[in-house]
Amino acid sequence: MPKAIHIQVLNGPNLNLLGMRQPEYYGHDTLADIEANCTALAQTAGARIGFLQSNHEGALIDAIHEARGVSEAIVINPGAYSHSSVGILDALNAFEGLVLECHISNIHQRESFRHHSFISQRADGVIAGFGIQGYELCVLRAMAVLGARVDA
Repeated sequence: MPKAIHIQVLNGPNLNLLGMRQPEYYGHDTLADIEANCTALAQTAGARIGFLQSNHEGALIDAIHEARGVSEAIVINPGAYSHSSVGILDALNAFEGLVLECHISNIHQRESFRHHSFISQRADGVIAGFGIQGYELCVLRAMAVLGARVDA
């Protein structure tokens, strides 16, 4: 039996406040809702999935390092670190698996400083503006690229 793929989902600063913070951009769903949806989706394919949210750049970098050799894919919503973190970009450049960048809001319709993402330079794909469904799209894409069978 083939080894189950592992997808690591990482969330950056302030995403722990989903459901409470700026619902006009982020909606009313919570991070727990995202985790439940993605877990259910991964289970349909026998994939394993892990989650981490941190407001600390170093913790996210450590999580990317820890994903090396463990996870075949990283889905990352770096939040504001998208626009400022060369450190996260460098860590992702050292990760040999699939990297998918996810943004709940459409960062290209927001303030001009949000239009550039350092993370996109490494990402194999980017989803922005699909609300929390963007996470599910990233998980589906990871499973498709990695050859997981989806029974949903």
